[in-house]
Amino acid sequence: MTSTTRLTVAQALVRFLAAQYTERDGGRQRLIGATWGIFGHGNVAGIGQALVEYADDMPYLQGRNEQAMVHAAVGYARQCGRLSTHAVTTSIGPGATNLVTGAALATVNHLPVLLLPGDVFATRPADPVLQQLEVPFAGDVSVNDCLRPVSKYFDRITRPEALIPAALQAMRVLTDPADTGAVTLALPQDVQAEAYDWPEEFFAERTWAVRRPAPDTRELAGAVQAILGARRPLIVAGGGVHHSRAEEALAEIASATRVPVASTQAGKGSLRWDHPQDVGGIGHTGTATADELARTADLVIGVGTRYTDFTTASGTLFGAPGVRFLNLNIAPYDGHKLAGTPLIADARAGLEALTEALLVHGHRVEPAYVMEYTGDKERWEHRVDAAYEAGDADLRPTQPQVLGVLDELVTEDDILINAAGSLPGDLHKLWRARSRDQYHVEYGYSCMGYEIPAAIGVRMAAPDRPVWALVGDGTYLMMPTEIVTAVQEGVAIKVIILQNHGYASIGGLSESVGAERYGTAYRHRADDRRYTGAPLPVDLAANAASLGMRVLRAKTVRDLRAALAEARGADTPTCVYVETETADRVSGAPPAQAWWDVPVAETATRSSAVEAREEYDRHAAARRRHL
Repeated sequence: MTSTTRLTVAQALVRFLAAQYTERDGGRQRLIGATWGIFGHGNVAGIGQALVEYADDMPYLQGRNEQAMVHAAVGYARQCGRLSTHAVTTSIGPGATNLVTGAALATVNHLPVLLLPGDVFATRPADPVLQQLEVPFAGDVSVNDCLRPVSKYFDRITRPEALIPAALQAMRVLTDPADTGAVTLALPQDVQAEAYDWPEEFFAERTWAVRRPAPDTRELAGAVQAILGARRPLIVAGGGVHHSRAEEALAEIASATRVPVASTQAGKGSLRWDHPQDVGGIGHTGTATADELARTADLVIGVGTRYTDFTTASGTLFGAPGVRFLNLNIAPYDGHKLAGTPLIADARAGLEALTEALLVHGHRVEPAYVMEYTGDKERWEHRVDAAYEAGDADLRPTQPQVLGVLDELVTEDDILINAAGSLPGDLHKLWRARSRDQYHVEYGYSCMGYEIPAAIGVRMAAPDRPVWALVGDGTYLMMPTEIVTAVQEGVAIKVIILQNHGYASIGGLSESVGAERYGTAYRHRADDRRYTGAPLPVDLAANAASLGMRVLRAKTVRDLRAALAEARGADTPTCVYVETETADRVSGAPPAQAWWDVPVAETATRSSAVEAREEYDRHAAARRRHL
């Protein structure tokens, strides 16, 4: 007879999660390393009580904002190579819906996170209850259904015994390298506290093998022939290279064949910046070197990339007649994009198989091609130097100069985190990544507010490494709350706040599309009722200090250099606050090297919009569909 243990649903879930492990390449680790939570009436008596009951088995982390807790869990998961993540529990209602943005970010970026929102009563003893959304035509809908389209797996546990198959399916999806993302188990508050006789086997340790599928032999043979027949091949390294830990395999094939390697935002750092075959970022925020190679490539070898519109310059970048695509990807959906030849496999396994096959043929690209991109890369690095050059150290730094001072300071140990605004463009073009995981820019969802909580998660996964969260004032104002968490937990992140008095990135975009920077500055209203008056007297440094962070103010380049060095050595959460200068007095970041499709008003009376539409039509005419 099967032995059982009587526990509540919440207790059983927490005990089950504490016994789950992953294994890849001989390394074994816990799948759910900790649970973040903010308690309310929808989870305090269920999951809250269970976390107390099993506090020795499941670490608990206290958050301040539900979205931020997801970001912290995602940062942790990315730093752990998707082999370990965190769970996030919330109450019902607004606590649950606050998860949606974080869930979307996780799913878009193929990063695992387990969401455990409370839900309304399954038994409906009182109907409606506090924070319940009433849907007249469907009694089984709650606000948690908002999480369905942004989750890779969703289930509502309306009976205790339903937890067993749902929990196992949740673990399957969390550990699926091709299909992972946010996983949601909605937990009605009455069911959380309900007792059930659970089979002991449910709580046995389980190890989920994270597979490395090898390429199909026929697909591999076709891929090899495509590469052998190409005169100007270009590798585009995406985030899948990092997820697979395929950086060494990529370096090997690049060195062996001399094929240049460009990188997406998610793939940057796949090769060190000084690797001979690294040509930098590609696409709208890419380097001139990579984008010129893309325009003339006859074969584009995508490795673990989704080919977003920034990468393809909205369909205008890969312009050579007859250009073809070879897509090494673990996900068939991405492997078939751009009418490409698919090579469906784990990135590392696929690159190793390609390298072995190409070495048999002694294949290398022509020396003239190598000389071409090597010279272009050298010229681009001079442009980076010019953007970084600080000049007079007693003046206020520009944003690229801030990056330049940081570039002087960091080693391969440092990790930089960013997500939105003008910084991702500058970083993609300028930053010299020194290690596979130094460059942590979330640009799949480009979510303002990601940086500070993600830095906490990354630092928890890499406690001995300097972790920098780079935020503009707009991003900081979105979500500074987890500074309190960093202080409480003693997580020594370093936050750089760049104050430029508004949405700098969207301000520039607004100007380029004829919207005249309307509503993008943080300023008082002027006589014309627009936001063109004096800058707002907001002191973000004082705000960070009020949340418990140590703050260093830097007014000049000289101050900045000293403040960053001091922050890097700090063993407590430390903020460097700097008001940046506009780039009109010195060399700024190079402009975009490729287009991005942001539709412009087709009719307008203002000349700015009319001229922007003419420019838009000119670029849109170059767009092509790859069939």
